[in-house]
Amino acid sequence: MVTEGEPTDLVKVLHLLVLSFTWGMQLWVSFIAGVALVKQVTLHTFGLVQSKLFPVYFYCLLGSNFVSLAVYAVYHPRELLDWHESLQMALYFVAVIMAGLNAQWFGPSATEVMFKLREVEQEHGLGNQIGIGSQREAYAKLREQDPKYKAYKSTFGHYHGLSNLCNLIGFICTTTNIVYTALNLHTI
Repeated sequence: MVTEGEPTDLVKVLHLLVLSFTWGMQLWVSFIAGVALVKQVTLHTFGLVQSKLFPVYFYCLLGSNFVSLAVYAVYHPRELLDWHESLQMALYFVAVIMAGLNAQWFGPSATEVMFKLREVEQEHGLGNQIGIGSQREAYAKLREQDPKYKAYKSTFGHYHGLSNLCNLIGFICTTTNIVYTALNLHTI
């Protein structure tokens, strides 16, 4: 239902809280938590933590981006949008799409391949070291010797890269929407 009236204070607060939650969660998971964790646990433990954390993260992003889009759309009818508001609406929509791609496709696919990589690494005594750089030569040697591992590594790299790209695009969309919202608090 399109509403041309002003949102209530409760709706404004909800919109800002959801947008802030989304941005903070993206900032923490994308740039802080992984860097801190990878220096503290083994690579296989890190992968296991991510396999449990990322589905929750991606679905929380999907839900919060959808709520932000819905609230914005209700109080900004398409017929009355200027180009700034149209851009903001498009950014909310892109953020929903990026989170959906990660939740439904890239995240689960990367996790599935990560577990296959993990099996091969365990067979060769790898993955139980803390940090990423301590056994680079052993990983490179395994990649050269085992074509299955090389294929898994390539597939994982593709899914992981696409997932990171979607996450970064979503973060940029959310950051831009926070800036637009801050600069136009009267029009929430």
